[in-house]
Order: sequence, then C-alpha cells, then structure tokens
Amino acid sequence: MEGADAEMDDAGRHGAAIVAGYGDCARQLRDRGVRQTAVHWFEVSDWRVEPGRNGGSGVAPALHAGVKDLPIVSPHGHTDPRWYALNEPFPDPAQFLIVPDHYIFRMLFSQGVPLEKLGVPTLDGAPVETDGRTIWRRFAEHYYLFRGTPTRLWLDHVFEHLFGIDEPLNASTADRCYDTIAALLQRADYRPRALFERFNIEVIATTEGALDDLKWHRMIRDSGWQGRVVTAYRPDAVVDPDFEGFLANLDRLGEITGCDTGTWAGYLEAHRKRRAYFKEFGATSSDHGHPTADTANLSDTAAQELFDSIRRGSEDERERKLFRAQMLTEMAKMSRDDGLVMQIHPGSWRNHSPAVFQKFGRDKGFDIPTRTDYVTALKPLLDCVGLERDLTIILFTLDETSYARELAPLAGVYPALKLGPAWWFHDSPEGMRRFREMTTETAGFYNTVGFNDDTRAFPSIPARHDVARRVDCAFLARLVAEHRLREEEAHELARELAYTLAKKAYRL
Repeated sequence: MEGADAEMDDAGRHGAAIVAGYGDCARQLRDRGVRQTAVHWFEVSDWRVEPGRNGGSGVAPALHAGVKDLPIVSPHGHTDPRWYALNEPFPDPAQFLIVPDHYIFRMLFSQGVPLEKLGVPTLDGAPVETDGRTIWRRFAEHYYLFRGTPTRLWLDHVFEHLFGIDEPLNASTADRCYDTIAALLQRADYRPRALFERFNIEVIATTEGALDDLKWHRMIRDSGWQGRVVTAYRPDAVVDPDFEGFLANLDRLGEITGCDTGTWAGYLEAHRKRRAYFKEFGATSSDHGHPTADTANLSDTAAQELFDSIRRGSEDERERKLFRAQMLTEMAKMSRDDGLVMQIHPGSWRNHSPAVFQKFGRDKGFDIPTRTDYVTALKPLLDCVGLERDLTIILFTLDETSYARELAPLAGVYPALKLGPAWWFHDSPEGMRRFREMTTETAGFYNTVGFNDDTRAFPSIPARHDVARRVDCAFLARLVAEHRLREEEAHELARELAYTLAKKAYRL
C-alpha cells in the first residue's frame, strides 16, 4: 500500500479527480507501445484519485465497474420527441451534430465564424449555408478550438464509440469522418429508437412548453414501442411577461383549456388543466427557467390586482418581476397538490446579445450566467411550502459561489428542497467535482438528485452519464482513502448517485 501511495504522490498529490490528464494518458500509451491516432476516451486504468493516508488507488475503478453498466435515467433534458415518434434516420452529420448544438456554434462564433456559415437558420429566412459537407469541413477546420473543453470530451466519445472513428478530426480527415458518419446514419441500427436501446436508456424526459399539443408524445404512446419517453411542463411562455408574445400566449392558453385567462382564478385553473394534461403523457416534473430565484407570496387580492395589471400589458418592470416571483410560488403550491416535481433553473441572462436574438432567436449561445441569490429570494416560497415533506423542489445554479454559502445549507434543512447536479456551464469533470466538494459537507448525498444530462445532443448522453459516474466514483474513493467512508458504503452510494437518486427524486 505504501508503494501505491508513493506512485499516486508521484502522479501529483493534487491531480484531477478522474484522470491524470490527457497528456499523461498519451504518455502512458506511448510507454506501452500504443500508437495514439486520436484522443481516446480515458480508461479506468488511467485514473488517479487524490491519495489518502492509506492509498485507495484501486477503489475508484472498482466502484465504477459496479455502476458503469447501469441503465441511464435521464430525468431532465431537451431531446426532440419527434425523433422517437417518427423513428426516421437522422439527417447528415452536420445537421445531426453541429447545427442544433449551441455549445459548438457559440465557440466557433467567438472565434469569428458567422452563424450563417454553420447553417444556423435565421428568423427572417435569410439564406444560410445548407450543404452539410461544407458545414462539417468548416467545423473540422476549427475543431482544435475545443481542446480541453467538455464539448471535446463528449464529441470524442461519440466519434470513437458510436461511429468507430480512430483518427483526429481536422481539415485533412474531415471528409473521411463525414462519409463514415453519413453512411452509418442511414442504417436501421442508428435510428433514434435503436440508439435509445443501445444507449441503455431506461427513461428519458423531454421538455415542452405549456402550449404544446404533445402530439409527438401521443404518437410515441400509440406506437407500441416500449421505450419510455416522458414530457415535462415548462410554462415560461405563459408566466414571464418578458417572453415574446406573452399576452397572445395567455389568449392561446385560454383557448386550449376552456378557461378564462383574463381572470386570475381562470388563469391559475388553466395551469392546473395543462399540468394534468402533461401528466397523461408521463410528466413527473415541471421546469422553470427564470432570470432570478425571486419568489413572492401575495394575498389573493394583491395577486388578482397584479395579474390584472400584467394582463393589460403593464410596462412597469417592478410589476413584471413581481409577477414572475409570485408565479414560482403558485407553481410550487400546484406541485404540492398534484405531485409534479418542481425544477428551478434561475440565474441566466437569456439572449444577452439583442442583435443575435433579433436575427436568430432564442438558444443561440448567448445565455450568460449571473450572480444569483437564494436565501432571500426563496424565503416567501419556503415560508409557504418549504416544510412540506411530500413536495420536491430541485434547485440548480450557474453561480457556483452559492453552493456552500446558500444552496447546501438550504437543502440541508428544508424538507422540500433538493440540489440539482452541476448545470450547463459547469457540466464538466471539474464542475461536477466542485459540486461534490462544496455541497456534501452540509447537504450530504441524499439531499442531491443524482445526475441529469439536460442536453439536446442525444448522441452525447452516454458520455455525459459516464463522466458523472467516474467523477462521483473518484470522489467516493477519496473519502474511502481518507477513512471518511467505508468501502461497502461507497459501493452503495455509487449506485445511488448513478441511478437510484434520480429515479426517486423525479418519481420515475
């Protein structure tokens, strides 16, 4: 064991939580006489965990071996239900991997590549590049920009494990890679349902707006396919006065529910009906993407007056903020009544560039994290429902400074609160490790909800879950090495974090 300690110390006492680093992996491959043609997905044998007094170098791989083949539970994400409903071949490699992925095109845009050149459609129908091979070549020429990023990690995994590509992607290999992927995408075993089953997905949740007719979910249900695809209720378009077309959205909400959305009572009843409709298609959660975590708990009279002003098109920014805050509390009360798990994703300045928003619309890479308060912001909601033991509210953040200061202490005492995993910009090996290090001492493991991939990039789902499992196994191994956890407890926890907690928290 002393030898193991010495070896780990030599690898770097403060090494990464999952691997010694891609450079070290490459060196080890060379030392073993292996020619490295691409940056391969790191292997368990290449792991290094931070050493404890008595080592523990074999614990992380053993933990991972026990969970790596567990089914994937994807309780929150943004894949398109149309894929599973129609089960048609995915389009060309560019349309499949590049055009829909803001993680990819935001990086290229930051380096001067116009979105039009990447095939991103404009709102006014102005021409953009439509040739998949041309888009792919441009992407391949700039693939070096993703060095060191989690996007590179996901994509390398997809190229190697899904498409069998064993050479680096660059300008000289672009066409070969494109042709390989294009040919495979035409095969029956690369259609959406086949990949769903190959990825070992037990259940996946998509996210639809309150006005969605859920026709794709109905088609999935009626098809007889056994894959479990559920929806989630996302009411932003009808609770945020700053959402484009808000007043017209309220009219439409009234039309499809038969409720009078010109009144406060009718408006709330319309939400209840839509939530019940979503539950018919498997929904177990709602999702709320607000600019802040602000909540309010107004009297019925004050809430009615506020709604009347908003319904008339109030331009008062204080009223609009207050309405969003009140609606978070109203949604929490509805979750208490109907059992939908409530997810709150605050703290993103959406559409930070008005020029890009006006030309290309939402979700084009210009959503930027902001400082986010939770202790003060959530108090009205928590005063109302925070002690409810049968209610689950899952909090996310883009402000890592709030982990230890606010989120862990809140979730560590309020029965209704749980902490969502590292989200969005922090969905990376480093971000996942920071999340565990900053929340576990106060919230523990059982006030967290496992992992969710929260992605539109369907082929990256296995990679994302595997990284989360590796990071958690490495963190648990460190606790074992430091004698803060028994090894049998670590094995139990590894399964909980990889699989059980997500199913339990999201009532799946």
